[in-house]
Amino acid sequence: MDERRKAKRMPITLSLEILNLYKQDNVQVSNLHAPIEVVNISKTGIGFESESVLPIGYYFNANLNLGNSEDILHCVVKIVRSQPMEDHRTLYGCEFVGMATVLSYVFDDYDETIKED
Repeated sequence: MDERRKAKRMPITLSLEILNLYKQDNVQVSNLHAPIEVVNISKTGIGFESESVLPIGYYFNANLNLGNSEDILHCVVKIVRSQPMEDHRTLYGCEFVGMATVLSYVFDDYDETIKED
């Protein structure tokens, strides 16, 4: 695991749509509809690829459903880094903001599920 990582990254397949981006001073970017492919997730954040150009330091609301769980995590995500890729796509790194540590059991359960497969 990379020394910078705070938590183990796990591969995941799920869909994500960003409808609005915002910053703490209420600056908003709307109408973002490019496809987003989530590539990994951890207790502290999420990584995804997109053709959209998204600004670092902006936030968005996300609803995550991990595996077979019926629990949906409603969370705020902050874009913290971007890395250009081939095919006009960008890899984004995001961190969860204000997610209660008590919810970490959901990620532990998901990690156990993918180990069994």
